[in-house]
Amino acid sequence: MIARLAGVVVLRAADHCVIDVGGVGYLVHAAAPTLAALAPPPAITTLLIETHLREDALMLYGFAEAAERDWFRLLTTVPGVGAKVALAILATLPPSALIAAIAAGDRAALTRAPGVGAKLAARLLAELRERAGAMPAEAGGAVSPMAAAGAAGDALSALINLGYRRPDAQAAVARAEQELGAAAGLDALIRASLRLLAR
Repeated sequence: MIARLAGVVVLRAADHCVIDVGGVGYLVHAAAPTLAALAPPPAITTLLIETHLREDALMLYGFAEAAERDWFRLLTTVPGVGAKVALAILATLPPSALIAAIAAGDRAALTRAPGVGAKLAARLLAELRERAGAMPAEAGGAVSPMAAAGAAGDALSALINLGYRRPDAQAAVARAEQELGAAAGLDALIRASLRLLAR
């Protein structure tokens, strides 16, 4: 299995790139944001790889961060979600936004991804609600527990004390902080988080 490629980008297209490693060109499919972040050819790059072996092909999918690769793996376990749809979801919703959407039951956010209709969005919410809280949210592959510091940490603690599950509370506080900004006060964060949890 190929888990990582480091080489020269010789081609960058809308949905894939070709990385030359020791004279061998590997075709790697990736989400648009990952491809956009690559320097123009010829540039040296490193991508994390998820290898899919089919009867008729060996497919490589590339990711800049471990969090994206882990989410890709999880998304493709949901019936009806193939590699193409999983990449489209990750192109539309980065891991932190995906966690927030799943925790809030935000079907509309999921249907913004090409190939995801209302029925598939409902299935994603049902299948992933219990697993989303333990998934990585940001670069570096760190698991989603946010640092218990400042207003965000206090808001998280308050929501847990009110009886909300930690993964749901974490996702709501993260999304509220994203909407309000890092300088948001404790009261505003709690109100916004409760509004998201009530959806």
